[in-house]
Amino acid sequence: MSTETPHRPAVVAHRGNSAVAPQNTLAAFEGAWHAGADVLEIDVRLTSDHQVVVIHDDTVDATTNGSGKLADLELREVRLLDAGSWFAPAFAGQRVPTFAETIELLRARRGMDLLLEVKGSWTAVEVRRLTEPLREAGLADRTVVQSFWPDTVAALRTADPELRRGLLVTHARDDVLDRCAELDVVMCNPQGTVLRDDPGLVARLHDAGLRTAVWTLNEPEHWAAAVDLGVDQIITDRPDRLAGWLAGRA
Repeated sequence: MSTETPHRPAVVAHRGNSAVAPQNTLAAFEGAWHAGADVLEIDVRLTSDHQVVVIHDDTVDATTNGSGKLADLELREVRLLDAGSWFAPAFAGQRVPTFAETIELLRARRGMDLLLEVKGSWTAVEVRRLTEPLREAGLADRTVVQSFWPDTVAALRTADPELRRGLLVTHARDDVLDRCAELDVVMCNPQGTVLRDDPGLVARLHDAGLRTAVWTLNEPEHWAAAVDLGVDQIITDRPDRLAGWLAGRA
């Protein structure tokens, strides 16, 4: 009988434990830690007064009781919004977190790393609103900052060359390895459908010295396929179930 330990990718909680608490809220982040997530994945954007908040969409309509574009709202306006009631009455009063609040939670929850997605195109000056607080809090070594926007990834390199970076991709383009090399990233993180259409991508990324986190997989058959391909991390809305599923395999 083989005693080889099965490959175990890291469990990444997509916007927190977002199946059981409102996404991108402190309640979801706390839930991710209690669920045994290895990594917390969050999204950040800038308010009109250039403050960093944790929210996925470019409007506040879907996840708060407000409406309008985030870029048109000041931080004080965003903080007045209820970001929990849309999910369930028990979460009424949850707020759109500031990046500072999220950093404090991660400092207290030392077992959980951070996968930080930067939404939109940011300049090097703007991304320092992320890199400097991460350095000051001692979290830089626990963080990978990623984006779909190559210019944002390049700005991160300018602002803090030593901070680990990742590139998010929705298609397995022929030049993906060249793009990763040009941006000097450590991770290339594809949508699940990319690996379905190009299962050899993970091996090519690994051969190039890159790690990979696949998103967003919520079903056991998809987890099994990703594990078989050797992905390093699985991003999921169900970190509790994924952690239990992986423990069962072991």
